[in-house]
Amino acid sequence: MTPLRITVDRASPVPLYFQVAQELERLIESGELPAGTRLDNEIIFADRLGLSRPTLRRAIAYLVDRGLLVRRRGVGTQVVQPQVRRTVELTSLYDDLREAGRAPRTEVRALRVEPATDAVAMALGLDLGAEVYVLERLRYAGDEPLALMHNHVPTGRVELTGDHLAEHGLYELLRAAGITLKIASQRIGSRSATVTEARVLAEPRGAPLLTMTRAVYDEVGAGVEYGSHIYRASHYSFELTLSGT
Repeated sequence: MTPLRITVDRASPVPLYFQVAQELERLIESGELPAGTRLDNEIIFADRLGLSRPTLRRAIAYLVDRGLLVRRRGVGTQVVQPQVRRTVELTSLYDDLREAGRAPRTEVRALRVEPATDAVAMALGLDLGAEVYVLERLRYAGDEPLALMHNHVPTGRVELTGDHLAEHGLYELLRAAGITLKIASQRIGSRSATVTEARVLAEPRGAPLLTMTRAVYDEVGAGVEYGSHIYRASHYSFELTLSGT
């Protein structure tokens, strides 16, 4: 393995382990350390950097917790595919993956028109029984299944086809129809995968999933879309920016 180009600033107030972790994260996310790369033995690696073994071990543990490295018995420490980290903004997963260069692909598993359920009608401000598109899609990042998405969209505002949904993100299609996505109400949670969900998402039964439900409204407050999505927690995270007062 080619020695890694990592430098640390001992005069910096930033802890040495965190400097190393940041440099390794940069190399992973830039592709200089691709998925599957094995890191040197900790003793050799620490000696090469002029650091103590506990300092290096802490840096590696930090990246293991962030899902960028994994320790495997008999193999050592390996780079894994970075998680998709999504900012909590009014964007679509398709657009976020494309922006990150993660080659989004969509399998449309269902597309039909049905009367809105009470919950969907209430969330979108529709009359009971109003017709909505009911979508089920499996979203991939490259070759990896990432999210199973269920969405409900009022039929009178846009025309949706399976081909369009396979080639474009839902929000892209809504905007192309002249719909302004202005505001959303969103809830994020977690739960374990069912047998069917685990099979579809290539996860073990009972694996942790992130959940998101979202109702989206236009500039006059009319309901545009109601979504219920599940994501592989091993491959995906939400990222928020907080500020103090």
